Amino acid sequence: MEPEGDRLHVVTTENISDARRNFGNILVYGSAAIMFLVAGLQSLDSNNILDIGFVTWRPTLYAALVWMVCLSAGQVIVRGEQGKRTLFILPAALFVGAMVVFPLIFALGIAFSDWNLSSPNGRQFNGFDNVRQMWNDPFYWNSLTNMVWYTLAIFVEYIIAFGIAVLLNAEIRARKFFRVSFLLPLMLSPVAVSWMIGKSMLEVRFGPIARLARELGWDSPSFFGSPEIARASIMMMDAWTFIPFMMIMILAGLQAIPTELREAARVDGAGPWRAFWEVTFPLMLPVSITAVLIRIIFKLKLADIIINVTSGGPGGATDSVTSFIFREYRDRSNVGYGTLLAIFYLVLIVIAMTILMKLADRWMRPRY
Repeated sequence: MEPEGDRLHVVTTENISDARRNFGNILVYGSAAIMFLVAGLQSLDSNNILDIGFVTWRPTLYAALVWMVCLSAGQVIVRGEQGKRTLFILPAALFVGAMVVFPLIFALGIAFSDWNLSSPNGRQFNGFDNVRQMWNDPFYWNSLTNMVWYTLAIFVEYIIAFGIAVLLNAEIRARKFFRVSFLLPLMLSPVAVSWMIGKSMLEVRFGPIARLARELGWDSPSFFGSPEIARASIMMMDAWTFIPFMMIMILAGLQAIPTELREAARVDGAGPWRAFWEVTFPLMLPVSITAVLIRIIFKLKLADIIINVTSGGPGGATDSVTSFIFREYRDRSNVGYGTLLAIFYLVLIVIAMTILMKLADRWMRPRY
């Protein structure tokens, strides 16, 4: 006996009437027109061309929210079942557009402006003046050079993390205790590390490490006095914080290697060193590359330790790009120039990470 009626009614584009389709289009395009109208009026008001009385940009925000809701509803009205499927992706796409694409476009407008918060003139378009200033700014290029050194230090961190992971993967006593102990630095914030180590333990007069250095014969132990030692000190503090991150990823990869492979290498007569280079390390290559790439992403954002310990000193020797841009905003209130530096740095990061990921894909691709 067949059931009466259509219990699962699917609305396709063929079932949608012209009146419904027109209503959906009016809803979407009408709300979009209202949003652009409000945004245009607000732009004219902010540039003192019209005096409408808008105090903030909230009217444009509310109009954009209404357009997003109407766009989502219009998809279902106009496209039926296909519109419902679109709703699974559309909110995420709108969120990315509102939180990433729009701020980036807005930042491009600021980057080509002379906008100093201490100036009474407000934001003024200055063309490529910020680009020329960046090109002739030795401190910014010095911070980029420092970032190269900071990034190259990741390979030393990787070697240390790999060695610790191999030790913690071995059958040793209190292995669980040591695993938790080595993870403790990762649980601390970089700000806490900078104050605990940089401001306390490495303090020149009363720090315990400075006292130990004097006992060992270093007359005036200044860990942040010379450029080379200061840069190395920043590298060590940052490495102490994030080596456990790579260690735990490599340890997980080591535990995923079947024990039969090591036993087969031992049966074939391979010693521990040869088994490591011919079995363990090649199998760990995808995990290692992933850990290094993620660590590079974290390293490119290095700022908090530098800001709290050295503020970029001495003479910009420890500056990262992020800490330099932060001081450009905070100390000089130069929003336009700082935004241009940030956008240029973002472009460099996108290019560098694209190249690295293509190289990583080539290295991890199976060779037959």
